[in-house]
Amino acid sequence: MGYPVKAEEFFTEEEMARITETTRSVELRTIGEVAVMVVDSSDRYSEAEVIGGVLAGGLLSLIVSILFFHASLWAYIPLSFLFFLPAWIFFKKIPEARMMFIGLKRREETVRERAVRAFYEKGLYKTRKNTGVLFFLSLLEHKVWVLADRGIYEKVDQETLNRFAKTVSQGVRDGRACDSLCQAIKEAGELLARHFPITPDDTDELSDEVMVE
Repeated sequence: MGYPVKAEEFFTEEEMARITETTRSVELRTIGEVAVMVVDSSDRYSEAEVIGGVLAGGLLSLIVSILFFHASLWAYIPLSFLFFLPAWIFFKKIPEARMMFIGLKRREETVRERAVRAFYEKGLYKTRKNTGVLFFLSLLEHKVWVLADRGIYEKVDQETLNRFAKTVSQGVRDGRACDSLCQAIKEAGELLARHFPITPDDTDELSDEVMVE
C-alpha cells in the first residue's frame, strides 16, 4: 500500500470503518480509550526547503557555468541566486524530496513531539482514569508512534507500546496497513482489558473514528 501523500487517502472508506469497529469492540472490554490519528507529516521542515534550494541551485549553476561560461565564477554566483528560487519552490512543493535533508533522529523526535501535541489537542489526557492510548501515523516520515496516558504507564511500559508501533510499521511496508493496525489495536485491547477491565459506569469518552489531518 505504501505511504501516499495525503492522509485522507491512506485508508479506504471500508478500512476506516473496519478500524472504527475494531476500536469500538476493544473498548467494550476495557475502560481504556483507543484513538487512531493519521497526518500528512509532523512538520513542514522548512530548513530542508532552503538547504535543498541552495544545493540544487548551486549544482545547476555549476553545470551551466561550466557548459556555457568556461566555469566563470562571475557567472556562477548570479546563476546560483537565479536558480535558488525554482529549486526552493520544487522542494516546497514536493515534500518527499525534503526528506533527503532530514536525518533519522530529527524525524523521530519530530513525530514523537507531534504525537504528544495531538494527544493533548484531541483531549486523550482527559479520560477519567487516564487510560487513553493513541496510535499516531505520520506518513511523510514513514513513522508510527504509540503514546499512552500516565494511567497506562503504571502497567504497560513504552517498550510494549513500541512493539505495537513496529507491528503497524511492518504492516504498512508489506501493504497491510489496515490489517496490521487492527491487529495492534486488538493486542493493545487485550492488555487494557487485563489491567483496566470494563466497569458498569464506563462511558465512551473519545470518538472511535480515525482522525485525519
